Amino acid sequence: MRILILGGIGEAVKLARMLASTHAVIYSLAGKGRLPDSIDSVRSGGFGGAEGLTAFLRENGIELLIDATHPYAARISRNAMSAAHLAGIPLWAYRRPAWRPEPGDDWCPVVSWPEMMGALQRFERPFFTVGLEPLRHVTEIPASQHWLVRCLEAESPNSPRLTLLCAAGPFSLERETTLLRDYRIDVLVAKNSGGGAVEAKLTAARQYKIPVVMLDRPALPVADREFTGIEQLAEALLGNRPVSEERIVNAMRNFSG
Repeated sequence: MRILILGGIGEAVKLARMLASTHAVIYSLAGKGRLPDSIDSVRSGGFGGAEGLTAFLRENGIELLIDATHPYAARISRNAMSAAHLAGIPLWAYRRPAWRPEPGDDWCPVVSWPEMMGALQRFERPFFTVGLEPLRHVTEIPASQHWLVRCLEAESPNSPRLTLLCAAGPFSLERETTLLRDYRIDVLVAKNSGGGAVEAKLTAARQYKIPVVMLDRPALPVADREFTGIEQLAEALLGNRPVSEERIVNAMRNFSG
């Protein structure tokens, strides 16, 4: 079977490696991030919306489209649904389980940037881990605040009230606790991305009793089949034959993000 995996998260890379020996897999990365190795066919860059993705599916004889993108990549997920329908092929999706608050957590859920700014009014040193959006609002930083912003890659804005850290996970608990302490962070701003690569910041916030302003996930379209585990998705493609422990171990050994 010819499969296109829309990736961008570590589990998508793991899935591509697990399926590579039994299917013709193309792995696609639309945004910023490290291109995975040990995958024969990797594509980087956008498709040009749903129409461009539809054309790619048809031109390459794709028989199954798998949406394994980031939980906040809602536009890509919507384009995937439209393109699969137009191309007449099934759409499967991996939906990474969300984080849940644990005892000792102080979470404030928000659904938009204005609501987020309202929730941050009483704080002085927020730590943003929500991508590039804070950099678009540099002129709006209150005089009483200093922002610490961490993202994959960006140009540092010329502002004395913002510090930019360009880094990619995974991040250790020791690193996160040190960062919160050294920058005197009094509130963490995060997306509910799920997964383990960047979860340590939540543990660090819990240890220091730092509140978390959590941006809720966007609504995603319903796929033909949805999975909350990569192994279950792979098993379904192998005709309900369990994925061998050796294949899972090898995929995890190669997994670097």
